[in-house]
This record gives sequence, C-alpha cells and structure tokens, in this order.
Amino acid sequence: MAAAATMAAAAREMVLRAGTLDMEEEEGQLGGGPGLQETLQLGELDITSDEFILDEVDVHIQANLEDELVKEALKTGVDLRHYSKQVELELQQIEQKSIRDYIQESENIASLHNQITACDAVLERMEQMLGAFQSDLSSISSEIRILQEQSGAMNIRLRNRQAVRGKLGELVDGLVVPSALVTAILEAPVTEPRFLEQLQELDAKAAAVREQEARGTAACADVRGVLDRLRVKAVTKIREFILQKIYSFRKPMTNYQIPQTALLKYRFFYQFLLGNERATAKEIRDEYVETLSKIYLSYYRSYLGRLMKVQYEEVAEKDDLMGVEDTAKKGFFSKPSLRSRNTIFTLGTRGSVISPTELEAPILVPHTAQRGEQRYPFEALFRSQHYALLDNSCREYLFICEFFVVSGPAAHDLFHAVMGRTLSMTLKHLESYLADCYDAIAVFLCIHIVLRFRNIAAKRDVPALDRYWEQVLALLWPRFELILEMNVQSVRSTDPQRLGGLDTRPHYITRRYAEFSSALVSINQTIPNERTIQLLGQLQVEVENFVLRVAAEFSSRKEQLVFLINNYDMMLGVLMERAADDSKEVESFQQLLNARTQEFIEELLSPPFGGLVAFVKEAEALIERGQAERLRGEEARVTQLIRGFGSSWKSSVESLSQDVMRSFTNFRNGTSIIQGALTQLIQLYHRFHRVLSQPQLRALPARAELINIHHLMVELKKHKPNF
Repeated sequence: MAAAATMAAAAREMVLRAGTLDMEEEEGQLGGGPGLQETLQLGELDITSDEFILDEVDVHIQANLEDELVKEALKTGVDLRHYSKQVELELQQIEQKSIRDYIQESENIASLHNQITACDAVLERMEQMLGAFQSDLSSISSEIRILQEQSGAMNIRLRNRQAVRGKLGELVDGLVVPSALVTAILEAPVTEPRFLEQLQELDAKAAAVREQEARGTAACADVRGVLDRLRVKAVTKIREFILQKIYSFRKPMTNYQIPQTALLKYRFFYQFLLGNERATAKEIRDEYVETLSKIYLSYYRSYLGRLMKVQYEEVAEKDDLMGVEDTAKKGFFSKPSLRSRNTIFTLGTRGSVISPTELEAPILVPHTAQRGEQRYPFEALFRSQHYALLDNSCREYLFICEFFVVSGPAAHDLFHAVMGRTLSMTLKHLESYLADCYDAIAVFLCIHIVLRFRNIAAKRDVPALDRYWEQVLALLWPRFELILEMNVQSVRSTDPQRLGGLDTRPHYITRRYAEFSSALVSINQTIPNERTIQLLGQLQVEVENFVLRVAAEFSSRKEQLVFLINNYDMMLGVLMERAADDSKEVESFQQLLNARTQEFIEELLSPPFGGLVAFVKEAEALIERGQAERLRGEEARVTQLIRGFGSSWKSSVESLSQDVMRSFTNFRNGTSIIQGALTQLIQLYHRFHRVLSQPQLRALPARAELINIHHLMVELKKHKPNF
C-alpha cells in the first residue's frame, strides 16, 4: 500500500508537470510574440516556499524513478496521464472499501475502546494498590530494624546475665561447704579414699576463699570460720598419721622402704600442709630428715664394718711392688697364705666386677659370706657398698622429689640433708682405707666402678650424687697414680746384681709387669684415660731398661739375646691375651721381639755357617761393584766351603735345633725361631748358588758337589719340630 501511494504521488506530480508544460506551449502558440509575454505579470515568484522547493522535488523524482513500477512504466511507454487517472481511481476504490470495512467493524472498534478504557481503570487501581504496598513495606522494614536492635540488646543482656550467673555460681560453689565434706574431715580415717577426696575439696575451697578475700568479697566471712576449723582438724589428723609413719622407720629390723611406699600414696597430705600449714609441713620434713639420716648412717656404718670383715686377710703392702726381690720376708709370726689369696699383679677373674651382670648384681650379705668362709677382694666389697648406696640414694631422691614436691637445687639440698652424713662417713672410710692400700688393680677397678655407677645414676635422672662421685674419684685417682709411680720407681731402682743367679728364662719382674700391664690395659680399654696410658708408658720404658740391664749381666751375646727374646715373648703373649692387638704396648714389644729374633738367628747361624755367610756377602759386594774377576782367586776357598757344607750341614742343623729348644721356654716361640733360621739358611745357600753361577766360577769342578736346593729344602723340613 505504501508503494502504491508513493507511485500515485509520483504519477500525480508527473501529470501536473506535463499539464503545465502543455499549457505553456499552448499559450506560446496563442500569443505568438513578446506582447503577450509582457501582459503576463505573475509578480515575484516565491520559489522558496514549501510547495516548490525544487531540490526536494528533484530528490522525490529521483527516488520515484528508482521505483520498480515506475521503471517498468517508463520502459513500456505507458501514458502517464492515463496511468495517473487509473491510479487515482484505484485509490478512490480502495478508500471506499476501507470506509465500508470501518463501518462494518464499528461495533468491534467501540467494544475494543470500552475494553481499553476498562483496562486503564484496572491498571490505575493496581497502581494505587502497589503504592499502598510499597508504603506498607517501608514501614515493615523499619519495624524489622527496630526488632533486630531490640533482639541484639536482649542477647547482650542475656549473655551478661549468664556470665554473671556463672561467676556467681562458681563463687557460691566455692564458698558453700557441703555436709559430706564436713563429715569426711571430722569422722573418716585418713586412710579412707573419701577423706582424701574431701581433703582435696577442702584445699580447693580454702584457695578459693583466699582468692575472693583478696578481691574484697564480703561473703567469705560467712564461711571462713567453718573452713578454718575443718583445716585445723585435717592438719591435726594428717600430722599424726605422717609422724606415725616416720616413727615406724625407727623400729629395729624394719624395712623402711615399705612405709616410704605407703607414704607416696598419700603425698597429697604434705601438699595440703604445704599450702595451708607451713609450720607443720616444716616440722614433718625436719622429722623425716632427722630420722632417715640417722637410719642411713647407722645402716651403712654397720654394713661397712661387717663387709670389711670378709675381705682377704692378706692384702698388698708397701713392700709389694713390682721391682721388689721375690724372696720370702715373712717371719715366724707372719700370717699363712690363704688358698684364694688375691694376686697383686694379676687380674684373673677380678675384672668381672665391672661386667654388666656383676656390676648390678645383688649386694653381698656379710654374715652369709662369713658362714661360708668366703673372702673377697676390696673392689668386690667396694662395688657392693656403692651399689647399695646408689640404689638407696636413687630411691630416696625420687621419693623426696615426689613426696616433698621439690626439684632442682631444693631437691639437691634436701637429699644431702638426708644422705649427707652417710656420704661423709663413706668418704672418710675410703680415705682411711686408701692411705694403706697398695693394690693398684683394686684401686683402678674401683675407679671404673664409680664411672659406671655415675652413668647409671645419670640414666635414672638422679643428679644428686654427681658431687659424691667426683669426691670419690678425687680420692682414687691420686692414690692409683701414686701406686703406679711407686712401681715405676721400684723397677727403676732395681739392681740386677742383687737379684741372685742369672737365668735366661723370663724374669719374675717382667712377668709381674706383663700381668699388671695387661690387666690395666684391658680395664682401660672400656673407658680410656690418657693419664693411665702415660703412666703405663713410663712403666713400660723402665721395664725395657730393666730387661736390658739384666741382659747385660750375661757374658755372651747369644745368652743376652735368649734372655731378651724369652722376656719379650712372655710379655707379648700375656698382653695379647687381654689387650687389643693394635694397642701401643703390643706393637712395641712385637717390634722388639722381631728385632732380637732376627739378631739371634744370625748369631745362631754364625758358628756353623759363618764362613759361608762371609763369602756370600763379600762376593755379592764384588759383583755389585763390577769386580767379579776377583772371584777367580777364591776357587780354593769356594771348594772348601762346598765340601764343608755338604759334610756338616745336617749335624749343624740338628745341633742348632736342639740348642733353640733348650734355650726358649715357649715351644711355639722356639719353633718359630727354628723355622726362621732354616728359612734364612735356604736363602743363604740359594745366594751361594747364584754366586757360583758367575762366569768366573762356573767351570769350578767342585760345583758338581753342590747340594740341590730342592733336595736341601726337603731335608730341612725333616728337622722342623712339631708340637
């Protein structure tokens, strides 16, 4: 419809223009000249009016020309005026048809109008209702905010009231004294569980009342009198109970550890006294200290006196030193030796006292040992005494810490108040005994017992004995060093000429040293000590010098070497039984033994085979200097050596084997020396063969009489001793 209207408008314009042009042409024809033109006065033509804006007309024309219908009409050559009339006619028909349609639908349009009007009224009422709702919601939100504020305030008041109620409840519960508490404190025995429970309740209430009184709570005055009377009653009953237990320690033949264990079950009693009646708590503690210190002192004095009665009757004296002559100095009134007498320089089984099983073994019972006529070395008595001291001290320290509620320096001071007199008595007894003790092994074992007991006390977390261990070691170490220095000096001052007849067998002083040194080395290996190693080094140097001084008393070098080898071998053998193979002493004596053994083998081979040894050394020296031609002048000597060796080597070997076995007490060492001598003899003869293979001696007739090396080795094996 829009396109048709546009076409119609365009067509009307074109028709109007065409009509205008036709009219102008007709006027021109009718006028024919200028006169007519002059008479046509149109006045000023306003071309700027809305109706005649040429630019807009051109735009419309151009737009209409672009229309498809217009283009089609122009192409087909349609008459525009006719076409315009046709269009106007169609428009009129359409208009008439539209009017008829409107007339037919007039009722519906009216109905639609009424409905629209009714909808507008409904919408207006809805708008009014929504406005009312909006105002109501605004008032409700403000009311909700007010309710929230009121609820928050009520919650705060509720929490405050609950807090006040809790505080007041705690205060009231802490101040109120229930009847069960009163009954238990006044009537129940202290050993009943309910007394202990109510005592704890009483202690808590007393602490609460003291706290509230400090804050100025007036209600405390209402219960103070009741609590004080209950406290006095509880303190009285507890004091009587604990003092009765402490007094039971004093009964003869009483095992005080049993009532101690019973007291631990009621350790809260002392805590109650400590918090409520310090004077009574101090009285009980002082009474405990006084009672237990006397019990321990009496027990250990008695035990120590009876223990010393089972010690060996014969002990080391000041003359029992390493360098003292081994001669009987006992007079007519001297004591006879016991069958189980402790050896001064030999460890034997004494070292077992520091083994883990023996170290914490049960203590010795003196009267049982006396009935069985058993005797013990000092270190065994020392171990038993100090193990009892260690065990009881650890138990006492732990009891003090737990029952009297102390720790650190306070526990240390209280422990020494109980055990101080006993420890002092033990130290005095040890100092007195050490003044006349010359048994270095016993003292050294005691040192290692103390070192191990100190570790045990540390593992049990009992530091109270640390000072005591230091004091004991301060007594033992100087005495041990003094005894060792006395032995060193005795060996240093020993005169070999005063020792009696000479003998190539191991000397008794070196045997003493070997046993003594191996004992100390084996003990020291467990917990090494540099000072001990230094003192043993000094003693070793003096013993080596002593052996050399004694060896110098022999007239022949061979006897000197036999004496040195026997002593070195004996000392090395004893040391290797107890000390480690890589110890300083073992290495030192091994080197000395090897050097003297090699020298002895050369000395042993010199008489029968000295000429052969001398020739081989001279010949090898000439060959090395390039003077082998000088060997041609030695043919007679070589021939004599070949024939002499072939005729006498068997008897010489047999003789030296017998000589070796007679000279050395250790058959194993003698066998080793014989093997070394035979090996060196084979090497010597092999070198002799190499010398004779030189061109200067190769044509020597006596070479045919040489013994085959392999044959010689087979024959020498027959002389090897078997044990």
